[in-house]
Amino acid sequence: MKNLWILTEERPKKEVVGTIIKKFAEDRNLEEPFIEHLQILPILENDRFTFCYRVKGVSCRGVSEIFMKVIKGPSSFVDFLVFYQDEVPSNSDQPIYAIEETKTDDAESRNTGVYQRCSKFVFIHFYYPRTKKIMLYNLKVGQKINPTSTSIFGTRLLMNLDVEVLGKQLDPNLFKPFGTLEEVIEGKNSMRRPPKGNVPILIEKDDNQIRISGRLIKDGRLSHDPNIGALSLISQGLRNLGWEGEIVITQHGLKQNNIGRDNKFIQIANQVGIRLEGLTVPSTSLPSTYWKYEVESEKLVTIFIHLVVEEFTQADAIFDNHAGGEQGYFQKIEDRKTEYMVLEKYEDRDAYKAGNKSMRLHRPDLILFDDQRSEIINIEGKKFGNRKAGIKQLEKYDAIERRHIQQHYSWCKVIRTVVVYGSQQTEITEPEIGFLLNKRGDLILGQRPPQIFVEAIKELLNTDS
Repeated sequence: MKNLWILTEERPKKEVVGTIIKKFAEDRNLEEPFIEHLQILPILENDRFTFCYRVKGVSCRGVSEIFMKVIKGPSSFVDFLVFYQDEVPSNSDQPIYAIEETKTDDAESRNTGVYQRCSKFVFIHFYYPRTKKIMLYNLKVGQKINPTSTSIFGTRLLMNLDVEVLGKQLDPNLFKPFGTLEEVIEGKNSMRRPPKGNVPILIEKDDNQIRISGRLIKDGRLSHDPNIGALSLISQGLRNLGWEGEIVITQHGLKQNNIGRDNKFIQIANQVGIRLEGLTVPSTSLPSTYWKYEVESEKLVTIFIHLVVEEFTQADAIFDNHAGGEQGYFQKIEDRKTEYMVLEKYEDRDAYKAGNKSMRLHRPDLILFDDQRSEIINIEGKKFGNRKAGIKQLEKYDAIERRHIQQHYSWCKVIRTVVVYGSQQTEITEPEIGFLLNKRGDLILGQRPPQIFVEAIKELLNTDS
C-alpha cells in the first residue's frame, strides 16, 4: 500500500477530501472507502507543527496514510495536486489528479463558473500531460436547472481537453466533446451577443487562419481573467481538433507596452501558438517548476487556525479568504438554518468606481463563530514582518461588522485579532496579535488571545495527531 498526498494552495475542505478519496477508489475499481468521521489534523513533533496534516477517519483499500501539505505555484495553478506514492512528492513526480475546485455555478456567474479557470487546465498540461484533469463543482447554491449556452460551450471544450467534470449533473445530450472545428465555430458564433459596447467572442476561419475576437485589457494591462480563460480554452481546443494554422486574437484592446513575458496568457500563447493582432507576442519560456512547497505566506497560519479551531472546538468558520485565495461564502443564520451568501466587494460601488477607494468593503481573512461564548472573531493574517500593517487593517472592519455581522449575529460580541506566520520569535509583544506560528512550527499564543484559540491549541497539544 502507498500513501495519498493531497497538495493544495487552498484550505483543504473535508467534503473535497472525501470526494478525492472516493474518486481514487472508483478509478481503481476498489470497494467504496469507509468514511466514518473524517478529520484533518496537524502533525506535531515535540509540540511543534511539521507543516503537514494527516487525514483520519478514512479507510480506503490500497491506501496506507493520507497526508496534506500547502504548496504554491504560478499564477495559473490548479487547487489540488494528488499523488499516490510512499515518499513526500517532489516536482519530478507525476500527480495522478490535477483538480480545480469551484463553488460557482451558472446561477451566480456564467464566466466565473467555467471560463475563469480554464487556462489552468491548458497550463498544467505543459508540465503533466498524463495527469488526469478534473473540474470539481463544490456547489453551495443550487445548480441552475437549465444551463446557459456559456456553460454548455465551455464544458464541451473542457471535455475536448480531457477534463472530467464532477459535482454537477450533466445532460449527456448537451454536454459532449466537439467533433469538428466547424462545430466549435458554429457553437460560439450562435450564442447570444453581449450588451452593446462589449467585444463579443466570435470565431472566423479561412484556409490558413482562425481569428478570435476578445477583449484582453483590464485596468491598463493584460488581465481580463474570464477572457484569458475563454481564449486559452478555445485555442487549445482547436489545436486538439487538429488545427495547425494560425490562431490570431483580434479586438483585444492591448498595446505593446501592456504585455510582458511573465503573463500567464503570453506563456500559454507561446506554447499553443497564439498571435495578438497588430502586436508582437514576446518569446518566453515556462517557469522551471509547476509548484513548490509554501514556506512564506500568511496562509500557513490562517489555514492552521481555521482547521485547528474547527477540529478541536465547537466553533465554526463562517467566512474565509486565506491570503487572497479562493473566497468563501459568508454563512448566515436564517430561521435556524445556515444559508450562504456572497459578500459584496464595495460599500458603495459607484463611489468606488468614481475614485473613492475607501468604499471597498474590507473583509477579514477568516471569521470564526464561537457559539458557546457568543463571540465572533474577525481575523487578519499577516507575515511576521507585516504585523504592524495587520494591526492597522483591523481598523477597517467597521463596515462588514455593521452590514453583515451585526445583522445576522446581533447577540454576539465581536473580537478583532491578528494571526502571524514567520520569524524565529517565541513571544508576542503586541496585544492585538492573538497567535504566532513561527518558522520552526512553534505554537505561540498572544498576550490576550481569543479564548477559542486557547481552547483549540490546548486540545491539539493533548491529542496524539
